[in-house]
Amino acid sequence: MSIYKIYTYPEKILRRKAKEIKNIDGELQAFIDNMYETMHFASGVGLAATQVGKENALFVADVPAEDDKRQILAVINPVIVESEGESAIEEGCLSVPNFRINVNRAARIVIKGYDRNGKDLLLEATGLLATVIQHEMDHLKGITLLDHASLLKRGAYIKSLKKESKPDKD
Repeated sequence: MSIYKIYTYPEKILRRKAKEIKNIDGELQAFIDNMYETMHFASGVGLAATQVGKENALFVADVPAEDDKRQILAVINPVIVESEGESAIEEGCLSVPNFRINVNRAARIVIKGYDRNGKDLLLEATGLLATVIQHEMDHLKGITLLDHASLLKRGAYIKSLKKESKPDKD
């Protein structure tokens, strides 16, 4: 297994829109396995292919559920086909380290796509899983967590990045 580099803001790959996956083969299976490995290594609950530099319409997630089980999934070419309600959960992001905000999202969603084996997938999600899916799908559209922040919070974060990247003067 390989651990991929997770790209962080302001790297340009995070702004690229993912492309539909046409071929589900052994190479894609290995990529999915490595994405899971990378996500777990980074202590994340979701990871989109664009975050590791691939323009594939794919994300993986491993979300704790209320019944102490985990909801583990890989979704290829995901599309939200239904959404309702509103929910705001504090979110963080592996591509925007040390930044957390509440984001308004749909409380319930239904997505369709394909599972890792190419079988049709139709999934209803609520709670944390719905939030994680919408967050990862944002990445596939070139949207980062910072895009949901107020101008003031976004500006403060960008300023802190510039401050961190400046070498210390002796």
